[in-house]
Amino acid sequence: MKRWKTMVKEKINFKDSSLGIELGSTRIKAVIIDSDYSLIAGGEYEWENHFENGVWTYSLEEVWSGLQEAYKNLNDNVKRRYGVDILTVGSIGFSGMMHGYLPFDVEGNQLAQFRTWRNTSTQKAAEYLTSLFEFNIPLRWSVAHLYQAILNKEDHLKKIDFFTTLSGYVHWMLTGQKVIGIGDASGMFPIDSETCDYDKEMMEKFNDVVEPLKYSWRLENILPEIKIAGSNAGKLTDEGARLLDPSGKLQSGIPLCPPEGDAGTGMVATNTVLEHTGNVSAGTSIFSMIVLEKALSKYYPEIDMVTTPTGKPVAMVHCNNFTSDINDWAEMFAELAMILGVKIKMKDLFPILFNEAMKADSDVGKLVSCNYYSGEPITGFEKGRPLLIRAPDSRLTLSNFMRSHIYSSLATLEIGMEILTKKEKVQIDYILGHGGFFKTEKVGQQLMADALKTPTTVMKTAGEGGPWGMALLAKYSTHKEENESLGNYLKNKVFLNQKSKTTIPSEAGVSSFEKYMERYRLMLEVEHSAIKALG
Repeated sequence: MKRWKTMVKEKINFKDSSLGIELGSTRIKAVIIDSDYSLIAGGEYEWENHFENGVWTYSLEEVWSGLQEAYKNLNDNVKRRYGVDILTVGSIGFSGMMHGYLPFDVEGNQLAQFRTWRNTSTQKAAEYLTSLFEFNIPLRWSVAHLYQAILNKEDHLKKIDFFTTLSGYVHWMLTGQKVIGIGDASGMFPIDSETCDYDKEMMEKFNDVVEPLKYSWRLENILPEIKIAGSNAGKLTDEGARLLDPSGKLQSGIPLCPPEGDAGTGMVATNTVLEHTGNVSAGTSIFSMIVLEKALSKYYPEIDMVTTPTGKPVAMVHCNNFTSDINDWAEMFAELAMILGVKIKMKDLFPILFNEAMKADSDVGKLVSCNYYSGEPITGFEKGRPLLIRAPDSRLTLSNFMRSHIYSSLATLEIGMEILTKKEKVQIDYILGHGGFFKTEKVGQQLMADALKTPTTVMKTAGEGGPWGMALLAKYSTHKEENESLGNYLKNKVFLNQKSKTTIPSEAGVSSFEKYMERYRLMLEVEHSAIKALG
């Protein structure tokens, strides 16, 4: 840090640094790292998806205003600490929420609302494509959104020239390159890990089905070109530099690495891109990523097959819902505190609430919660209704309340992970955890270990997550040695001296969670009734 700071002040040279920006569900976060992979400064912008015309979406206008604000905050922090503006960096990488649907015409005009991963209105399309391909196509995948639009006979389809993900869109606007990292691409359409490209056989099946409709496009011509981690993916154009930094200080010509999805950056940020490794990313949604030694014996609707940023097959258990319900309750508690004359920041409130959860009764006071803010495909829900259920003999205390909501957030993930561990006998030595859920020391880590019955490791960088992982991918693209794999680069350079803490499952915690799961599975029938009754 001291060496880098001196270098900046004396030479105003950022060419050894890398910039990573991730567009997450609730934050757009930018970080800059030095040659030692340490975090130098960060900036962010808070945003939230909107439910408009039956679609969970973000406007592209806010994509750019948010990116500009996050970058400006980053630059302001650098200037405050080092007395200089960011004029250039060694490399840049963008990542974002995977999946979804962003279609454009030949002139670059947006043809339909951005449909995010949270939308679960693609049931018919996903079921048909899964049967056609004999490969699980989740509701949120880009090809499911495309085919659902075909089933809905949407007018914009005849005008499509290109469709992509959020990271692919931002990268395109900044470089002019219609490319995408293979990890993000694996959430658009199935990947052949042998060729590191879209699966040709499945592509032909899709084209054969759509051909009678006489569209002017074939699927392979409107998908972004796939790039592998470490590849050159273009440079920041003059227009792109002004789009990211309207002040005009950021210079063009900076190389960009392939844009990636948040799953891929999570794997990089936790050093889990090699076989027998796995991680859990816990934020607004939660998902586990287990790098496989071999393919699963068959496909499962609950398991997504995606890839690492280098194309290795990965079993992904993705749950749409994680902290949204907890966040709403926390905001209500903060509101009460304000009424009582106590001002408290959310970043200070969450550790208080999470630590209180560790004081819960072993039976969690016989409470049970459902955190389904939106639909949850793993358990077969197209919609969600958050619930808290208790009986007359339940103990409604703050500690039981918080433990119930945290357990509820972990429950669907555990249901999906059981398929890998019990049916497929996948061996998982430990899980690397990252994301905001792990910021409160020991709490999230211990409860995750208990729920998954697996040792859980958290690194010092756990709270940084995807943006830092994206900065590492950007660094790898310009600083790797010849034929140096991403796995070896991370293992031997980035994480060689990384500090970490591992928590093993506790017997009492495992027992408590298992008993909770018995109530949780019964509660799902109530959730069905709530959705039906409340519309």
